[in-house]
Amino acid sequence: MSLPVPKPLALKIAGAGIVVLVGIWAGARVHSSRLASSPSAMQRVPAGEGSAPTAGDFAGDLDLVPHAAVKIPARLPDFVLSDRNGKQTPIATWAGKSLVLNFWATWCAPCRREIPLLKSLSTEWGKRGVEVVGVAVDQRDKVAAFADDLKIPYPILVGDQDALDVAAKFGVESPVFPFTVFTDRRGQVVTLYIGELHKAQVDLILLAVQNVNDNQVGLAEAQRNIALGLRALAADSPG
Repeated sequence: MSLPVPKPLALKIAGAGIVVLVGIWAGARVHSSRLASSPSAMQRVPAGEGSAPTAGDFAGDLDLVPHAAVKIPARLPDFVLSDRNGKQTPIATWAGKSLVLNFWATWCAPCRREIPLLKSLSTEWGKRGVEVVGVAVDQRDKVAAFADDLKIPYPILVGDQDALDVAAKFGVESPVFPFTVFTDRRGQVVTLYIGELHKAQVDLILLAVQNVNDNQVGLAEAQRNIALGLRALAADSPG
């Protein structure tokens, strides 16, 4: 179950235990599954407030969030957002690299829990041509202070309505947070994952991305492998 975020952002937050794999085909169906290690997912952090996650962020039972069919672009859309210092930065800055494009906000507890994993991904996979880029739908001063406090090493782009417009370019017109887009080095969208990232799932996806980059498998086969792998991981999880 997700809880509407207070205006003006009018967003919904992804349940901490919900994973959605979205194929890039037009009108592709979204598949949801429960992650066993996650707590229940009622979000109580007000918009614009960044803080460490606490037990009070969660309450109630987890329900899977139904999602309608969405249309994900075949390629990374072109867009420009401000960085944490206010400099206008095009996503083409990282052309030629595989991207882990993570949409988040300081007020989103599942997003905050992902940050240590994203930091480690930035270090581990950065040597292999993968760039982690955060897209914060939030206030820039909040994001800058939060990023400095947590010593986030990877680049962060920031926006409000313009960042929501970017989310819509990926077919996520009623955003749930967090969600992450994975691309190959050619700018093809390999998959879109809604929900809190976990290492096993990310390793599976990035291995498939690497196989596409190395021309070991085609994009469609990589997407099938990801879908089957995520379903297997979900099936192996208790509860």
